[in-house]
Amino acid sequence: MAKIALIIGSPSSKSRLFGLTERVEEQLQHAGHDLAWVSAAELPAEELLRADFGSPAIQEALAAIAAAGAVVIASPVYKAAYSGALKTILDLIPQKGLQGKVILPLFIGGTIAHLLAVDYALKPVVAALGGTHILSGVFAVDQWVSRLENGGYALEEQLRERLDEAVGELNRELARYRGAEQEQAVGLG
Repeated sequence: MAKIALIIGSPSSKSRLFGLTERVEEQLQHAGHDLAWVSAAELPAEELLRADFGSPAIQEALAAIAAAGAVVIASPVYKAAYSGALKTILDLIPQKGLQGKVILPLFIGGTIAHLLAVDYALKPVVAALGGTHILSGVFAVDQWVSRLENGGYALEEQLRERLDEAVGELNRELARYRGAEQEQAVGLG
């Protein structure tokens, strides 16, 4: 199947955002995809903030994004935009670094009023990085994700269904891209 990078822009490893990403991860693994996590909470903060391209962790993160056929971009929404932690990761990606990749946004915020953060905050930056195939994605409200005592998350049924639909759309787009690439290869051969 495909290589998929999950860019997680939460500065906290306890964010409700991980309820969304864990559900998507399960679905993508079930479909047989090879996943790589690029998490702001896991990258060395000083190296990330200083854009230290010599850092092994930064190099590994950028290599995972470069090798991916699709990128899931997940972030909490603060003040009507994605997190600054996500922006620091996106700033590291070279110009045209998202070209030819299917992009699936996953955002979570305190209110549905921030729904347009994907359209007005994320999409222009993704486009500047060469990304043209941006799926509609999923926006969730914090109340739809509950933290469990065992450390996991419970998602409202509607949110689970929307996430599953988004993964289904991603799988269809990846299959369509692979089919187009195979047709091109046969035509060149």
